[in-house]
Amino acid sequence: MFIVHVFVHVKPDQVEAFKAATLENARSSIQEPGIVRFDVIQQQDDSTRFVLIEVYRTPDDPARHKETAHYQKWRDAVGNMMAEPRTSIKYTNIFPDDKDWD
Repeated sequence: MFIVHVFVHVKPDQVEAFKAATLENARSSIQEPGIVRFDVIQQQDDSTRFVLIEVYRTPDDPARHKETAHYQKWRDAVGNMMAEPRTSIKYTNIFPDDKDWD
């Protein structure tokens, strides 16, 4: 598995619009064959901060995800909603391993 955490800081007046666009993207993303899981979480003590937790089957799957129409629609829609550029950190899972996910 290949995991990406995307950190997003949204402008306060754009939180609800960001959530709507992001949930639409997440619902489409989990239909992709290369995506195992796609979580959207919001920080409890600062509602303008989000983390997208994207779990892919292979390191090549994030690039395929970025080619989809729903991702491109999301990217274009939320760009001006962000208070600062989003950042990401990539991880490799240790447990569970691939056979534990099936």
